[in-house]
Amino acid sequence: MDQTISISLKNVAIYQGDNLILSRVNLDVKKGEHIYLVGKTGSGKSSLLETLYAEAPLKEGEAHIAEFDLSKIKKKQIPQLRRKLGIIFQDFQLLNDRSVKDNLLFVLHATSWKDKKQMNERINEVLEKVGLPTKGFKMPHELSGGEQQRVAIARSLLNRPEILLADEPTGNLDPETSEDILRLLSGITETNCSVIIATHNMSLIQKFPARTLRCENGEMVEDTVLSGAFSNTL
Repeated sequence: MDQTISISLKNVAIYQGDNLILSRVNLDVKKGEHIYLVGKTGSGKSSLLETLYAEAPLKEGEAHIAEFDLSKIKKKQIPQLRRKLGIIFQDFQLLNDRSVKDNLLFVLHATSWKDKKQMNERINEVLEKVGLPTKGFKMPHELSGGEQQRVAIARSLLNRPEILLADEPTGNLDPETSEDILRLLSGITETNCSVIIATHNMSLIQKFPARTLRCENGEMVEDTVLSGAFSNTL
């Protein structure tokens, strides 16, 4: 695969269980590129992301992501793939029985970090990056929805991912908070991390334009209007 490409899909079919959702998906994502996935509920956005992080198996086509071949990936390799990915969900998926810092420590322990000093330094770095440098001692329920999503983003950045996959990251947030989260996510591409965001929020895409792909009628096509808005900002 071209070294400037972080994701390459060729004639991929996306399934939800046994149901074919998207066919003939072709996509190259450059390192540091920001892409939106749009489309109605059930159009295949989440299923495509699940295929990329190997939650759903690849059944047809060729797919390479972060140097892994999804057609050949073994179960024991999936944790290795996910260490190169940051994954953000609509519902935050924080552990509610422990503090923000302990949520982040849990991920570091799970991904084989050992040195306590390095772990604390990395936690401080990611909390600073998402604008929550003093919130490590807080419990999730003590945070606003926007702050919880910032913690989820911090968690996704711990292992310096090559690719960030965000599934409706602003779906549970108010408009002003959503804008803050999109601004944060779009800025992550400056680190050469590719960012793919599945979203329904057209107003945010217009404020933070980027290449936009639309899932509809069983296919994924470039939205020339929204992508054109991005081109006009360059």
